[in-house]
Amino acid sequence: MRSGPHRPPRRAGSATDRPEAAVSDDPATRHRAAYVDGLRLLAGRELSEAQVRQRLLRRGHGQDAIAEAIARLLTDRAIDDRRAAESIARHESSVRGHGRVRVLRRIEAAGIPRSTARAAADEALSGVDADQLLEAALTRRLRGRDRIADDREFQRLCRYLLGQGFEFDRVMTALRRRR
Repeated sequence: MRSGPHRPPRRAGSATDRPEAAVSDDPATRHRAAYVDGLRLLAGRELSEAQVRQRLLRRGHGQDAIAEAIARLLTDRAIDDRRAAESIARHESSVRGHGRVRVLRRIEAAGIPRSTARAAADEALSGVDADQLLEAALTRRLRGRDRIADDREFQRLCRYLLGQGFEFDRVMTALRRRR
């Protein structure tokens, strides 16, 4: 972003770049700064409680300010782990074309409990045909060919599809059809 007479310089986003917020002796100022930073983080996209906590810590906020900000963000319903899990699940399945296992891994990596992750993945994948998603990934990987050339390619495709989060049984069935 260019700065000039018509555009102010870009504002730094971390609390350490704003010494009045990070070094203030007033706890209320520190808590307010952590809360505002939390809101800024959440303005960009849905984040889990764990992700917000981690990012506020990286920005130099103290534990007490972070705890207060998280509590307030939860009360205001700005942070909702279920909503964040659903967002991640939708993105991973529909945009990235990943299978159930990978979707679950991504949600859990965001610090969201397994039960919430499973419910979100079930909801996001309820309207998606897993076999069709798998076939699309396989077709993309084969680049227009109908058949798998040899055992080495078979194994490579198997590893790839498992890494994309598809179940082993489905992967083997799809690969055997293309052999």
